[in-house]
Amino acid sequence: MKIDWDRRTCARRGHATYAPDEPGLRDRLRAATGLGEAWRCLRCGDFVLGEPHGAGPAEEAPLVPRGKVLRDLFILRFLAIERAVRGVFIVLVAAAVWRFSNSQDSVRRLFDDYLNVFRPVFRHFHYDLDHSPVVGTIQKSFGYKHSTLVLVAVLLLAYALIELVEAGGLWYAKRWAEYLTVVATAAFLPLEVYELTEHVSWLKIATLVLNILAVLYIALAKRLFGLRGGRAAFDEERQSASLLEVEESAGVAAHA
Repeated sequence: MKIDWDRRTCARRGHATYAPDEPGLRDRLRAATGLGEAWRCLRCGDFVLGEPHGAGPAEEAPLVPRGKVLRDLFILRFLAIERAVRGVFIVLVAAAVWRFSNSQDSVRRLFDDYLNVFRPVFRHFHYDLDHSPVVGTIQKSFGYKHSTLVLVAVLLLAYALIELVEAGGLWYAKRWAEYLTVVATAAFLPLEVYELTEHVSWLKIATLVLNILAVLYIALAKRLFGLRGGRAAFDEERQSASLLEVEESAGVAAHA
């Protein structure tokens, strides 16, 4: 079922009405009813009772996101939430690595104690903890130098910062954030492919597919790097989404 993004947004945020000074457009956007004056919403096109939210020349009318622009904004905010969640998780991992770097010996002893406790339990279910890849990876990390772990924590924190900056910029549909997301995400794609060659999991596959789709969608839909006409074509498409411009293109005179 096709989603009506305009009415969906109006139902959640309210309508956006405007009274242009130009008589032709003003008459086209205004209606007299038995309950009073009604003005056409710039987003969904429905007539709304009450005074308009703004007034002035048509060229100064607010550029209200509608149609495809609203759909794109919804997708960008979904990606922003995904980036924000990932960024917060990486910050927590960086903090854990930092704390671990300052207390490796105590963590190692605690891990060995718990391993001795759970070893008979896992052996009962025919699982050998001594030859577990996960346990082996954890034990190997105990041998890392303090400086190496600190460097890992700093790099993780820097990566998390990039993710959080992306999230904030994408939420507000900033063009610089779209460029940053495409470049940063594409830069990590080879690493994600390499990780799949080492060990395949559904989570890694899903992450790789999501990132590839995000890069392609943002680059093409937002006309980045000169694609599909570049910034000029994007601005023209954005401006043409205004209902007032649609009214003018329909042949309504914008003067007395």
